[in-house]
Order: sequence, then C-alpha cells, then structure tokens
Amino acid sequence: MNSSTTTRNADRSAVLSYLSLFTSLSTLLCCALPSLLVLFGLGASVASLLSFMPWLVLLSQHQFWTFSISGVLIAVSFVNVYSIIPRVRSIERCDADDPTACRDASRTSKVLLWISAAIYGSGFFAAYVLGPILTKLDR
Repeated sequence: MNSSTTTRNADRSAVLSYLSLFTSLSTLLCCALPSLLVLFGLGASVASLLSFMPWLVLLSQHQFWTFSISGVLIAVSFVNVYSIIPRVRSIERCDADDPTACRDASRTSKVLLWISAAIYGSGFFAAYVLGPILTKLDR
C-alpha cells in the first residue's frame, strides 16, 4: 500500500470523528442543555437561547432522529477507529517523510471520538433518562 491510501484512511477517520463530534454537540444543544437550564431555574436563558438560535426548536422537534443519527455516526466512528484502521495500519506503512503522522491522526481521532461519546451520553441522559427519574422522585 502506498502513502496516498494511508492519507485517505486518516482523512476518512478524521471526517468521521468530526461528524460524530458535530452531531453529538447538536444533541447536547437541542435537548440536554435547555432541559438542564430549566432544571436549574434558568428558563429565561432558554428563551433567549431559542430566540438567538431558532434552529434548536427544529432539532428538538426531531429529537429521535437527531439522537439516532448521532448514535449511528458515533458507532461507525468506533468501528472505524478501533477495528478497521488498526487492520489497515498493520498492512500499510506510514509515509517516511513523517512517520508520526499516522499515530498523531489516530490519537486525534480517538480523543475526538471519546469527547463525542461523552457529549452524546450526557445529552442522552438529560433527554431520556433524567425526566423519568425526576418524575418518580417527585411522586
């Protein structure tokens, strides 16, 4: 394999990591952040946030699809980073000009992926788990 294939694989991994980060941030902004702000008594902040970013209402209305697409992208990123890329890397060699490029790209992808998963997890908890827990505690 040549260095262009290695570069393409690193680029694909980086794109998947950035997409998963972007979608997990959208789940946090649309569903978790407004819920937590209201929970802490900052309803006026939510109103000003929604007037400043009206597209959040659309994301909140399609919360199921937002979380589903984000979850799929994060899952595909995990498969790519921990299954596909190591197998390809065992076959390929990094470019001789910069032998640390593959390791640096892999480390960046893993960091972005875990940040995305943490943001997604906190958004999922606030959107789907926190409400029923608080309802049961209120009774």
